[in-house]
Amino acid sequence: MPKHTAGLRLIDVADQAGVSIATASRALSGAAGVSEALAERVRTVAADLGYVANVHARSLASGASPGVGLVVHEIGDPYFAEIASGVLEVASTHGRMVQICHTGRDPFTEVAQLRALVNARVGIIVVAGSGHLDRDIQARMKGEVQGFEAAGGRVAVIGRHPQLGVDAVVPANVEGGRAIAEHLLRLGHRRIGVTAGARGLATMADRLAGVEQALGAYGLTLRDLPVVEAEFTLDGGKEAARRILDEHPDVTAILALNDDMAVGVLSVLGERGIAVPGDVSVTGFDDVSVAGHLSPALTTVHLPMKEMGRQALELALLPRAARARRRTAEQQLMVRASTARARGRTSGVDAGRAWG
Repeated sequence: MPKHTAGLRLIDVADQAGVSIATASRALSGAAGVSEALAERVRTVAADLGYVANVHARSLASGASPGVGLVVHEIGDPYFAEIASGVLEVASTHGRMVQICHTGRDPFTEVAQLRALVNARVGIIVVAGSGHLDRDIQARMKGEVQGFEAAGGRVAVIGRHPQLGVDAVVPANVEGGRAIAEHLLRLGHRRIGVTAGARGLATMADRLAGVEQALGAYGLTLRDLPVVEAEFTLDGGKEAARRILDEHPDVTAILALNDDMAVGVLSVLGERGIAVPGDVSVTGFDDVSVAGHLSPALTTVHLPMKEMGRQALELALLPRAARARRRTAEQQLMVRASTARARGRTSGVDAGRAWG
């Protein structure tokens, strides 16, 4: 893995690549006059050395404000679309262009996208979406971020990113997970299926931790419920819902840990002629813009996604502080028509304790 060193100069890259400083500069900036093969060689040498150009010095020399890079997990996910709208709004008021990168929730792609944004000469990078709990991925991300900031760039993240040590806007995922689970439990539901994304995501770990807290007050644990891990998407919600219904046809509620999955759950229930909420209650998480307009309207946890995007870029526009700043995005339970009281034998406090 490349090791960034703040003292590296362009001449070091040029010498190692066997080219002139002018050629190295053109290769790294993407300017014309350098063959693709040569430019790739220079970029490889720069990456191996850990060279990152000083974006602030470069922008001062050109008279332009450095751009903003926004890294999202899924550009088609309304959660990230709403975050992006907040970032774009603040960037516009500061006369900055935004370049958006999509990772597909692949941690190695995320690292590669960070490098690509550095090479694209942005001055600020906002990473939107959950951090990864894998220590190797954390170390790779930390190396990229530290090198970029050492060279004059600024980074802010949305979500919990262990070990990065940068300014962050952190949604109240634990509290939201607890609130949505408590809602179902108070309605008498005990036979609850859970559709979850990859547990290696910090967001997922936090939301499940909140669900676990709520269950504990009722003498239950997550081990008492079918928790199905799938892609954190509409199709993933469909896949998880089918598994839950096939293996546990007596569920009275399905708790989806994001709204995209919840839409997939509603679709499968509709296909099977299962009434919502008459037969099965459904909940989501995030409160994307369409959640209240579904049929039935979705009970979910509201996160201020657009405001999270605004706050993240506003933090990154500030000078780096001695200690990383942290803003908490509060959650709010939105009770709508997709949930109702559990019916029949599942409504008792102790019902379902032996269910498995």
